[in-house]
Amino acid sequence: MSGPMDIARRVADTVLYEGYLLYPYRASAAKNRMRWQFGVLVPPGFTATEEPSASMTECLVETAATANVRLILRFLHVRERRVERTGAGGYEPVAELRTGDSTFITFDEATEREVETVLPLADLVGSERVVEVDVPGDRCEEPIPAPTGEVEGRVIAEHLPLHAVLRVGAERIAGPYGLIKLRARVENVDGWDPGDATREQALRRSLVSAHLLLAVDGGAFVSMTDPPEWARPVARTCRNENTWPVLVGEPGHRDVVLSSPIILSDHPAIAPESPGDLFDATEIDEILHLRTLTLTEEETREARATDPRAARLIDMVGDLPAEWVERLHGAIRYPEPAAPTPWWDPGSDPGVSPGTDSVVISGVAVAQGSRVRLNPGRRRADAHDMFLAGRAATVEAVLLDVDGARHLAVTLDEDPGADLHRSHGRFLYFAPDEVEPIGDDA
Repeated sequence: MSGPMDIARRVADTVLYEGYLLYPYRASAAKNRMRWQFGVLVPPGFTATEEPSASMTECLVETAATANVRLILRFLHVRERRVERTGAGGYEPVAELRTGDSTFITFDEATEREVETVLPLADLVGSERVVEVDVPGDRCEEPIPAPTGEVEGRVIAEHLPLHAVLRVGAERIAGPYGLIKLRARVENVDGWDPGDATREQALRRSLVSAHLLLAVDGGAFVSMTDPPEWARPVARTCRNENTWPVLVGEPGHRDVVLSSPIILSDHPAIAPESPGDLFDATEIDEILHLRTLTLTEEETREARATDPRAARLIDMVGDLPAEWVERLHGAIRYPEPAAPTPWWDPGSDPGVSPGTDSVVISGVAVAQGSRVRLNPGRRRADAHDMFLAGRAATVEAVLLDVDGARHLAVTLDEDPGADLHRSHGRFLYFAPDEVEPIGDDA
């Protein structure tokens, strides 16, 4: 189980920090002022943004009687980081405080949280187990000394307590396949009364980027993205709210599921060329790497002060070896040439042969290889036909439509991409009365 779970954790870590901090990685950037967009489970009393307070995962398990289910709930716990300056009357909050070579910025951070439980699958059938998720709050203060040694301010970092539950149950599906529907519901049950609170305040009492890892020993999960035909009717009855379950691990393995707040395909994987976390998993590492290198000294200073993870990102980009930078430029995943696909199936109508059929135009038999001059007719509606008038072309095939009318498939003689169009079966089409035969020397 450790192998598939290790792969699952790499993908889950990417989900956990997706959008955590976006380029240019500075607190002042507009895109970093509205944060925490995925998998947010707010307290049930907070309704200002209509974000959910719970998520539901239902998936199918082909199981043995002794199977155990391992559930790992993972999320970010927002940590308020507030900078205060020393004043005559005490401390006053500020957005930024510089002292000497150091910069301190008011900007929320996040701490990873994880709750794990292992339950016998047989005990869940027809019942529900409730796992309490209680995370205590904490608070710490760090003085900010001036170069002279005096205290110029302080940094206050604080977690508010979180209260949530994980409800796990299962039901046996009648039929010959031995399927069990596994259900896991994550609920934020914080009793906080929000009043006219802001989203920023609610986030500090929320589960952010919440997702589940589910593993089974002695059984196998059924793909919910592409279930086998025999399981498809049951899969349609599964409810997944604010989450998306996919198989993770090596392709072909079905013992671990990631229930993600982001839509993924089965067996997602991190590109091996990716050197580290850039908080954007859409494989644009090269662009982000190059853009980060263009930050000015002042922008880099602010990015480093914005968040410790941003500071590590800046260091990673600056220290990336040349061979790793080259790898970011691209990769060929499937170098084997694809099998050619015929543009016309001769077995569909043995009485028709576009490669050998001909049509008589002005007393001349025109077939594959004949050269013609194009004269688009008045009945055509394509305005681009004016650019084809008078052009020389080569006939590639003589076609017969369902009404018995003949058509010529041609390529332009002066088109440098004619060979490419020919290999893909992409031609221009004309009726016999829209062309005139010309000799090979014309």
